[in-house]
Amino acid sequence: MKHKITIVLLLLASVLQAQTKELSLKEALQYALENKSDAKKAKLSVENSNHQIAEVRAQALPQVTLNGGLNYNPILQESALPGDFFGQPGTIVMVPFGQEWNSTATATITQNLFNQSVFTGLKAAKTTREFYTINQQLTEEQLIEKVSNSYYQVYVYKQKLNIIESNLNSTKKVRDIIKGQFDNGLAKKIDYDRISVKVSNLEANRLQLANAVQLQENTLKFFIGMPMSEKISLPETTFDVSAEAFTTEAEMSKRTEITLLKKQEELLGYQKKSFAAEYYPTLSLNGTYGYQGIGKEFPWGAKPSDNVYWTDFASVGLNLRIPVFNGFSTRSKVRQADVSLKKIEEDIKETELALNYGFENAKTQMNNSIINIKTQKENVNLAKEVLENTKNNYINGLASLTDLLDAENALTESQNNYTTAQLEYKLAEIQIIKSKGELKNLVN
Repeated sequence: MKHKITIVLLLLASVLQAQTKELSLKEALQYALENKSDAKKAKLSVENSNHQIAEVRAQALPQVTLNGGLNYNPILQESALPGDFFGQPGTIVMVPFGQEWNSTATATITQNLFNQSVFTGLKAAKTTREFYTINQQLTEEQLIEKVSNSYYQVYVYKQKLNIIESNLNSTKKVRDIIKGQFDNGLAKKIDYDRISVKVSNLEANRLQLANAVQLQENTLKFFIGMPMSEKISLPETTFDVSAEAFTTEAEMSKRTEITLLKKQEELLGYQKKSFAAEYYPTLSLNGTYGYQGIGKEFPWGAKPSDNVYWTDFASVGLNLRIPVFNGFSTRSKVRQADVSLKKIEEDIKETELALNYGFENAKTQMNNSIINIKTQKENVNLAKEVLENTKNNYINGLASLTDLLDAENALTESQNNYTTAQLEYKLAEIQIIKSKGELKNLVN
């Protein structure tokens, strides 16, 4: 029976383990780029830009229109003509024009021969596709940054949870020792009560941290577009700490933010040219071919013997339009476009300044974090040694419980400080990588 229970428990454990998805940072980023709605919408915008190009290109292609109509005129309009035409000089004769039935079918084709707005629009449409492609890259980089920060937050909370669980286990062992001494009359009840309170507080803190871990995991799943019902875990890993990440200065020309703004500036330049194109004349070629049937009877399917007569007609022509004066509307549009170009220039300068500002701050933060990590690591080792010695002294009656609790608190504080320093380093490292335009390397 015991063997059966053991087998069932092992199977249950394996099922639960299989349901938990282990996520490395690279896997989390890849999942986000494939499933997060922001990344999907950015890809759709690139796809949609192809349709926008086709829409603009259509203006340069021939435009073909088919028209058909059927009219019945129960009362024909009459015109007053001199009676001389009808052998009635000196009189006016009212003569009806047209026929009761009239049916037409025409085909018209129009081709732009010269239209500066269309030519400019074609160039702008191609640039628009490049703009959306760059915007997709920027969206993915922003998603990578956001997911990376969230991922490391989860890692740090898990580390803090491990620290408090380790301290809780250690404190419980001390409590058991004090309990044994108290039972044998070698310890005071107040010491046992104090250590019991410490255990209760650690258990409460562990519960709070466990909830915090769950909240951070939910945040990470939201950022990568993963269902909340999915179970995830982070692999056990360590942070590599070095100053190598910022040995190369940031290159603003490689930053997607700057590239996107410059492409937007190019689009605004085309917009200005499009407005200025309203000054240019336009020339188009058009041709029409039609077929008409008129008579006293319903024309469809009828013949001349039915008093219905069919005839075709055609025309070819050039249309020239020369703008002369539109109340300075075009001039106002061009001047507005000039203002937009000046504003985008200021945006580029401000963005470059902000990016340099972020890069310098990230370098300072990373440098400080490296020093802090080294210091806190030494503090952790020293705090462990102090705690071990204090614990032995307490057992041998050479140290008070207050000394022991202080040593435990010092170890917990130094461990948390070390973990926080690691987080600050990784967050600064992400900013350095971002400043160098290499966030995509985290995915590859």
